[in-house]
Amino acid sequence: MHSLLVAILRIGIAAAVLFGLFAQAVIIPTTAADEAALFPPYEPYALPYVVASILGVACVQVALGAIWMLLSMVERDAIFTRSAFRWVDTIIGAAVVATVIALAAAVHLTFGTIPSPDDGMDVEGALLAALACVAVGAAFSMLMVIMRTLLGKAMDMRTELAEVI
Repeated sequence: MHSLLVAILRIGIAAAVLFGLFAQAVIIPTTAADEAALFPPYEPYALPYVVASILGVACVQVALGAIWMLLSMVERDAIFTRSAFRWVDTIIGAAVVATVIALAAAVHLTFGTIPSPDDGMDVEGALLAALACVAVGAAFSMLMVIMRTLLGKAMDMRTELAEVI
């Protein structure tokens, strides 16, 4: 892989992780506090949803860290080793955890009795967003499982080729 491409990807990963940290520390808590101040019945839901949001962003950051490590392995031409599976499994685990968090939010939004202001901010929009996150997370998790299988097959083929040569 071209080193310039790896450098650009690393810059993007670093920027995404830093933005995630800013979102976890500033954007998510501030937005929740503002919403609870505008509509006091949201107050009991602010902390659980802030925690869920921060954990969801943390899952993305963990996956990005694993991708960083996989990029390092690509640079060293060591991607077809057993240690690559650890990082792919980390990405799968982070995706599954984030999907479960979104599913828990969707279940709560579906069956919980959450008050809604009369200004058009309905719970249905948040429910649709949570369901979209569940669908994307499940699809990404399945894709990564398939990619893990392909990595295993590529490793086997490389080993066979090395034996022939």
